[in-house]
Amino acid sequence: MNILLTDIKYLPTVGPKRAELLGKELNILCYKDLLYFFPFRYVDRSKFYAISEIDSANAYVQLRGIIKNITNIGEGRSRRLVASFSDDTGVIELVFFKGIKWISEKLKIGSEYIVFGKPSNFNGNINMVHPEIEEVSLSKPDPNAVMTGVYPSTEKLKNSQITNKVISKLQAIVWDRCKDYIKETLPPYLLESMKLCGLKTALSTIHFPKDMQTLAKARERLKFEELFFLQLSLLKQKNVRTRSSNGVVFRKLGSAFNDTYNNLQFPLTGAQKKVIKEIRADVTSGKQMNRLLEGDVGSGKTLVAILSALQAIDNGYQACIMAPTEVLAEQHYKGVGKFVDTSKVKCALLTGSTKTKERREIYQGLEDGSINLVFGTHALIVDKVKFANLGLAVIDEQHRFGVDQRSKLWSKSAVTPHILVMTATPIPRTLAMTLYGDLDVSVIDELPPGRKLVITKHVSENNHHKVYEFMKKQIDVGRQVFVVYPLIQESEKMDYENLESGYLQITEAFPAPKYVTAVVHGKQTAENKAFDMDLFVKGKANILVATSVIEVGVDVPNASVMVIESAERFGLSQLHQLRGRVGRGSAESYCILMTGYKLSKEARQRIDIMCSTTDGFALAEQDLRMRGPGDFEGTKQSGLAIDLHIADLSKDNPLLLMARETAEKILENDPILSTPDNQILQDGLQEMKTEIKDYSIIS
Repeated sequence: MNILLTDIKYLPTVGPKRAELLGKELNILCYKDLLYFFPFRYVDRSKFYAISEIDSANAYVQLRGIIKNITNIGEGRSRRLVASFSDDTGVIELVFFKGIKWISEKLKIGSEYIVFGKPSNFNGNINMVHPEIEEVSLSKPDPNAVMTGVYPSTEKLKNSQITNKVISKLQAIVWDRCKDYIKETLPPYLLESMKLCGLKTALSTIHFPKDMQTLAKARERLKFEELFFLQLSLLKQKNVRTRSSNGVVFRKLGSAFNDTYNNLQFPLTGAQKKVIKEIRADVTSGKQMNRLLEGDVGSGKTLVAILSALQAIDNGYQACIMAPTEVLAEQHYKGVGKFVDTSKVKCALLTGSTKTKERREIYQGLEDGSINLVFGTHALIVDKVKFANLGLAVIDEQHRFGVDQRSKLWSKSAVTPHILVMTATPIPRTLAMTLYGDLDVSVIDELPPGRKLVITKHVSENNHHKVYEFMKKQIDVGRQVFVVYPLIQESEKMDYENLESGYLQITEAFPAPKYVTAVVHGKQTAENKAFDMDLFVKGKANILVATSVIEVGVDVPNASVMVIESAERFGLSQLHQLRGRVGRGSAESYCILMTGYKLSKEARQRIDIMCSTTDGFALAEQDLRMRGPGDFEGTKQSGLAIDLHIADLSKDNPLLLMARETAEKILENDPILSTPDNQILQDGLQEMKTEIKDYSIIS
């Protein structure tokens, strides 16, 4: 058995209880997981600070001093132990809310201790909450360890006394047990050409660094390896697919495409034309198309999808466009008539709300081929749906569908369809290369002519009256208004109450019959939601009060104002999606970000960025820079399909490009990694398959 895969509970001092916590909180299940659990920063433990030197702006610091007195304050949940700790320059309070009995037995008044922790400010005084503390007489510092790693953690771990010091000790134990079993994962020629240190050296240094120079080399080695194997995996899959997957060929452009293209009431943008040419090259190549189409809100992706579908139809194949919500599917279906002669191209809409009789007719039409183009939701992938010859599948807002759901589409036809996946969520290049590295990527980076930039303003919540006055002026000139409240799953009840109270506030400020207010939220029945949405879409309601359910798919050109309540509770991408619901007509449009008076530094940054640019790709880059692929306290950022232990997509772009170029060169010379030199890489990919779920596979 591979010792690296030993259950973590068998590591000395861990045991079943600690193992359960480490598994749940940090996903550390075996020895290897612990070895690959890296510090996110380092502290120079050779340095001791004077108490007079520190303030709350400091990161982790180390102090040496004497416990002067110990006090228990409060009762019940508010009970805490406070120890007065001093050196020659001042006094600081050490505060403990958990493990009070154990800590009070451990501390001795008058004894000298080494304290390590993060200074904080409480009522104007500097203190440390739950610092590491060790009596000087018992301390056995490692003379070789100049720097100590600070590992990601969680509140549950801290409350269970699994401190940073405990993690460091576990790393020392696991390293001692595993160091002789560490196998190199990169071939010698690659280590030499890239001037990388060996894996054993890198793992030892990352946990027990001697100096900054060797630490930097270790980090570079581990980051490169992580990004390199990811790119190697994606590119190898792409190579295999392009060699083995035969795609249907759309040789001709017939009347469906040509009539639609020639009768458009407006010219396509240069970006739209470029993307259509890229798709045209794919569908005539004889290989299956797997293309990701990125385009900012309102850039014209849907028209590109329809023109692509018409190429399939002109060649005797069917096409489908699958959307994540009924609202969006219906929007696409109703909009197709603006471009396509539906007397020649038979279209259908299939969603969960489709009536039984109509549903049966659609099933029959898809199976016998009489329906050329179908729009739908998850209803398209139920077992009863069968296509006669599906030639193109378009998946809109593809990140909302799982791989299994998408794959069901192309199991429903005798031929292998071309795949076009679309997203209106701009993806930074580094993230696109990482998540969708095996796809060809097209970008629509122009807005259609006539589209005006949305003016974005930040307003604090005590200025509701001014916002209401502005809304009334817009309504008086015939415009419509969105008012959106946040929806956070963990707090659905509270959010529903927020929306309810907001709705009452709006109806009081905008009384009937002069004003009509519609409301849409997740607790409504499909019929009620559709009724209220229809009121707004048809212009019969002046205001739509909604949760972020309307983030995607509502196209109301007459709506010129988007008011986002509690905007600080939304991420940048979501704010941008919501803003994209307005500015779809020719009128000047506005997005008003309402927030509380006090904002965190990160929330203020997001709001400021939103007000400074309407470029979705610039926003996405900023978002990645601000959040990174993970949270420094150890909680993973949701939405990442891969688990990066050390590489940071917001900072390691040059290394990612180098890793991709290296992988491309290796596969160019050895496409299936069959040479003896590359056997080590093939072994690495095999191991990787058991660890990384690949969300980028489209077919």
